[in-house]
Amino acid sequence: IRDRCKDLVLDISKLKEISRRFLNDIHKGLKKETHPSAIVKCFVTYVQDLPNGSETGKFLALDLGGTNFRVLLIELSKDHFEMRSKIFAIPQHIMLGSGEQLFDHIADCLAKFMKQEQVTGETLPLGFTFSFPLTQKGLTKGILERWTKGFNCSNVVGNDVVQMLKDAIARRGDLQISVMAILNDSTGTLMSCAWVTRYCRIGLIVGTGSNACYVEKQKNAELFDDVDKGSGNVLINLEWGAFGDDGALDFVRTDYDRDVDVNSVNPGKQLHEKMISGMYMGELTRLALEKLTKEGLLFQGKGSEALFTRGNFYTKYVSEIESDPPGTLTSCREILEELDIQNVTDQDCINVRYVCECVSKRAADLASTGIATLLNKMNESRVTVAIDGSVYRYHPHFHDLMMKTISSLVNPGII
Repeated sequence: IRDRCKDLVLDISKLKEISRRFLNDIHKGLKKETHPSAIVKCFVTYVQDLPNGSETGKFLALDLGGTNFRVLLIELSKDHFEMRSKIFAIPQHIMLGSGEQLFDHIADCLAKFMKQEQVTGETLPLGFTFSFPLTQKGLTKGILERWTKGFNCSNVVGNDVVQMLKDAIARRGDLQISVMAILNDSTGTLMSCAWVTRYCRIGLIVGTGSNACYVEKQKNAELFDDVDKGSGNVLINLEWGAFGDDGALDFVRTDYDRDVDVNSVNPGKQLHEKMISGMYMGELTRLALEKLTKEGLLFQGKGSEALFTRGNFYTKYVSEIESDPPGTLTSCREILEELDIQNVTDQDCINVRYVCECVSKRAADLASTGIATLLNKMNESRVTVAIDGSVYRYHPHFHDLMMKTISSLVNPGII
């Protein structure tokens, strides 16, 4: 099994080569001349300053970036913050319907939440977290470049999503809202962490999708065309999910990665994200388990229809299996039972866990390599990285795996 999983293991020399290629792509994204053809887009966010903990007030936030979206009401005061939120589902027919339908649904959920929180009569500022690739033209103007993460709404690509939200709110006629900023989830993560710690300079998401942002000097961001408000810095939204779309990661991609990609809604796109994020981790694991079973190395060669069906091995299974303390196989046995696999031996469970560990460690290693590249590029001695997303939150070892890999890749003197 270990031998058959070798292609899922990235040694330090491969990680260093990935880092070198990634840094090269960042430079291309930042430069005016190479930006149009750059794979890692390094979009300018127009955010020049980070919060310092002194901000106060009452704010609404919308967070759209996966199969669910959240509406939040946040109150900041000098000593604490209070946050109330509600999660709404986005049905499949809306994810694949028209843009107008999507934004009408969002406005409808926003109205329900405001009514529930009894703030319908107030005019509140709203921050819009929209976690898809955007070209920003300012703090409140963002043009959708392409859909990712299973979305494919018509008439949105190439349009300003802030205007589409405002139009949907106006169609209702019963909400008083001022949209103050649009940003993506990695920027939001960095900003919220910076409210608490002044060393925060990088934001990372490892959830349904994966992306990162960081603080760059305005002079290096050649597409930045705003007035310097004094910091000399600007946040850059890397859109690192697309890293590798030009073949830069082909030397480490496996048959499982190619299978996942070909069967996705966006073949050939977001190849880095497809090796890291929660939307694909379960399926990568399932494909490896299927192959090993058919080779007679698992379950005496007898799998099940469920195991051999695309999408049936959820990413949460990977976290659950790896959450079992050493020597216990309870979660693994329960999951394999759910998948209708008979006569499972303890060795089968140990092997299944090993496959899960290979897939999740590779994801953590790739994310860590990106972060270490940024830390080395920024070359500041002390930096806090803000991280969020379901994989990072719920996988039992992701944080520790990342700490270890980042430490092995950063230049001496960076903590």
